[in-house]
Amino acid sequence: TKVLYLSKKYLYYLLLTKIYLFPAASSRLKRSLAFVDNPVFHHSFKDAHLLFEILMTGIHFEPSGEFSVDDGELASLRQTKELEVICENIVPKDLSEILRLISQISQTAGHLHQDDFERTLLTLIYTTQRMANSTSTHQREAWAQSFVHLYKALKQDLMT
Repeated sequence: TKVLYLSKKYLYYLLLTKIYLFPAASSRLKRSLAFVDNPVFHHSFKDAHLLFEILMTGIHFEPSGEFSVDDGELASLRQTKELEVICENIVPKDLSEILRLISQISQTAGHLHQDDFERTLLTLIYTTQRMANSTSTHQREAWAQSFVHLYKALKQDLMT
């Protein structure tokens, strides 16, 4: 009974941390006619290579919140559409949301879950683009600090 209790408690903890780090991931997202619960891009090693290829060819986060991939062939893949859902609906876009994420990651014990790691990496990429496109020094500094904190969180996760 104690093992079952701990297992339920652990599962509850896992559920809370997923909602806790990326609240948008817990809501049901409508994509075409299908609903997607907690979408994740990375399911295999092959997916990791595809993500790297997509990132190397170039991606853009538009000010309107839309996400695009520079390569037309890669953009047409089903998996890229899943990445689009994640980037447009789950990755935080406001600096205050990103700072909340950074704070919550710093309070999280142990490793990030694979989907949280993936989303944090995509948030890091988003902050990089916002930093590069900032018009004022103050904005650039704020985005740069969030970039550094996200980078350190990912590095810490990989090193432990």
